[in-house]
Amino acid sequence: MKIAVLPGDGIGTEIVEQAVRVLKALDLKFEMEEALVGGVAYDAHGHPLPESTLKLAKEADAVLFGAVGDWKYDKLERQFRPEQAILGLRKNLGLFANFRPAICYEQLTHASSLKPELVAGLDILIIRELTGDIYFGQPRGKRTSPDGNFPGAEEAFDTMRYTRPEIERIARVAFEAARKRSKRVTSVDKANVLETFQFWKDVVTEVHKDYPDVELDHMYVDNAAMQLVKAPKKFDVVVTGNMFGDILSDEAAMLTGSIGMLPSASLNASKQGLYEPSHGSAPDIAGKGVANPLATILSAAMMLRYSLEQEEAAQRIENAVKKVLAQGLRTPDIYSEGTTKVGTREMGDAVLKALG
Repeated sequence: MKIAVLPGDGIGTEIVEQAVRVLKALDLKFEMEEALVGGVAYDAHGHPLPESTLKLAKEADAVLFGAVGDWKYDKLERQFRPEQAILGLRKNLGLFANFRPAICYEQLTHASSLKPELVAGLDILIIRELTGDIYFGQPRGKRTSPDGNFPGAEEAFDTMRYTRPEIERIARVAFEAARKRSKRVTSVDKANVLETFQFWKDVVTEVHKDYPDVELDHMYVDNAAMQLVKAPKKFDVVVTGNMFGDILSDEAAMLTGSIGMLPSASLNASKQGLYEPSHGSAPDIAGKGVANPLATILSAAMMLRYSLEQEEAAQRIENAVKKVLAQGLRTPDIYSEGTTKVGTREMGDAVLKALG
């Protein structure tokens, strides 16, 4: 089993270090190789995703990714900004399905901005299509407007588009995932306004015919955003497009109390995957030893489950995290009165001890 380890920028190096320590403690046979990505890769090689890093990722069974980005790179041309590395990996590896679980652990219900009774027991899986939609659609760019409200004015434009195969494969991923859960899928669209998402709704409905045991409902994205804060436990599996999924998954993350607790997985058709925490590089706290490594450690557990077929090891990690939370250990992002505040490495130490 070969794992490409790409820590990236900001707190990426700190949190990935703890996940690697946990993986090594499992006593499984891994080959792990580290490479630069993001801003640090641009500094060293002039590109956020160097060819050597991409080659390593393609050859690996899975990629453990930290985070990329820093304010100091914001003035670079778009193709050289650190965030382009993650887009490049998604495109080159064909990572079309993003799994973003939003789980509210019993010990953290108080940390949510919602009332405890709304989030206690929360367990949502958001499945986001990753390689299509407005993020990748062509044409895009800037031009002089040929029409519209201000013809002749400078304008910028992006193109939202989806093909039938793209929608069919992400729909099947969602229905298959629902079969292992509560057999309920909510497809989120904007079919009342956008042709792209009327097509999305039609195709998802067609694919659903192959999954009669799974309940399907459709919801407009604005209503879905509202329902996530009004009655979040009504959702089980949510499937949606790239842009809507980007927004809704971060909203759902905050229901749990801290985005620092949430892992994610991005898979291709061969189950090769990229695994990363849901949060960003947080340059404001980088190097201070206070970042929460649990999302990255839980991402490593997802990697074991989905790409490396090591279910028992995945459960060991997840159970260890639950034990640590039950012991009252908290990094600053999830700290509250009556618990014990610890730093990044101390949290890693605690998870290692809880592994047994």
